[in-house]
Amino acid sequence: MFGFFRSTTLSPRLLRLKDSALFASLTPLELKTVDGLMHERRYLADEIIFDEGEEGQALYVVMSGRVLVSREVGAGREVVAELSAGSFFGDMALLDNSPRNAQTRALENCELAVFFRADFMGLMETDAVIGYKIALALARHIGTRLREWMGAAPHVEAL
Repeated sequence: MFGFFRSTTLSPRLLRLKDSALFASLTPLELKTVDGLMHERRYLADEIIFDEGEEGQALYVVMSGRVLVSREVGAGREVVAELSAGSFFGDMALLDNSPRNAQTRALENCELAVFFRADFMGLMETDAVIGYKIALALARHIGTRLREWMGAAPHVEAL
């Protein structure tokens, strides 16, 4: 009856999303909106989530378990990152459909929340405030990653 008396207690799933830097600035109601757009996927240990070179169509949030990110280097693979609950990956796919620049594999059984680009673009049109908050967090994340990369490559001059 009185919408303002609704509980702001978050479910464990929403708390996990809130723990992700991508969604940290969202209100409980905004989190529920985004959660309604996400798809749940489960992967078994050692199962490939996506391969390097595939077209990117979605961002993934690790809800439970661990994920290994690696890329092909010569005849082998180089580990880029090991991600746990609250981390997200595949973020560039929200912006374009470029090929994936790494492979992701479940290190152990894991549950992922998947946010497809089409759903994100629809959200940008229907709820610009939520879309803005996510886009800003995404830009900050990409900026941090770029600064880290530039720090690792001192011959590259900052613009």
